[in-house]
Amino acid sequence: MIRFDASSAFVMTLAVASALTTALWLNRLGDRGEAQAATMAPMVATAHGSAAQIIKSADGHFWAEAEIDGRAVRVMVDTGASVVALTRADAARLGFPLTDSDFTGSVQTASGTVPAAPIELASVAVAGARVDAVQALVVQEGLPHSLLGMSYLGRLSRFEATPTGLTLRP
Repeated sequence: MIRFDASSAFVMTLAVASALTTALWLNRLGDRGEAQAATMAPMVATAHGSAAQIIKSADGHFWAEAEIDGRAVRVMVDTGASVVALTRADAARLGFPLTDSDFTGSVQTASGTVPAAPIELASVAVAGARVDAVQALVVQEGLPHSLLGMSYLGRLSRFEATPTGLTLRP
């Protein structure tokens, strides 16, 4: 008998999101050529501010009210996502007037290949934990909510998960 519960769904979501974002960024890196890729500067920790505490929701996820480029966006914290991933609707609210021609990348989802547009966010903050110049992507369709991925989380000094909460430390 196959058992599929909310925990399994969460793990599957993390795996798919991670695969999607990794595929997009590898695709973009390949399009730039090896010479340009070799000269890209590594991202350094640029987080500042104070620690943020996120309480685990009843659904088992960590939901946060992020301030992205000065506007509030509800995001699910997703350590399996390589980058911050925005829905097209959230990107539009943030002032990214994307057209179909902006979706130059693609990501593989459980539903198939989906176009994605790479962007850079001026800043992302959750409570007091702020990171500037955050790489992100906008998924053209199929993403039910925006994800707070590793392009933000990986630039914090650390983040800690407990059974009841998540602490983000700049």
